[in-house]
Amino acid sequence: MRYAGFWMRFWAYSLDLIVIGSLNRLILAPSFRAAGLPLAESNMLAPMAIATAVIFYLYFVLMTKHYGQTLGKMAFGLKVVNLKGKQLTWGTVLFREWIGRFISVTILISYIIVAFLPKKQGLHDLFADTTVVHEN
Repeated sequence: MRYAGFWMRFWAYSLDLIVIGSLNRLILAPSFRAAGLPLAESNMLAPMAIATAVIFYLYFVLMTKHYGQTLGKMAFGLKVVNLKGKQLTWGTVLFREWIGRFISVTILISYIIVAFLPKKQGLHDLFADTTVVHEN
């Protein structure tokens, strides 16, 4: 296995954020406007903030579970794998993408450790026993 380093993962994640932002602008924003709901509230529990978070997590969870990769990872030839060679389970994916990513965002340095660990794992990968590899 050839592990994907920090920069490859960074660019793939950046592309994923562009995809999610585009979905929000093409689907959520017009839907909220049509329903007369506010788009710009600074409250974390605002309807738009909640809908955006749901889209974010659904995108990462469903893409990772069904394909082992998001569109960003596909574009860069990367894939999430279980270190024991098993299929990614719902539990593993939910933990990695929901709880693990929450912890990683809270402790930002945990993304940077990808550059220094031998299997190029982020904190969320360490907890879920996964890593990201180059497909071929």
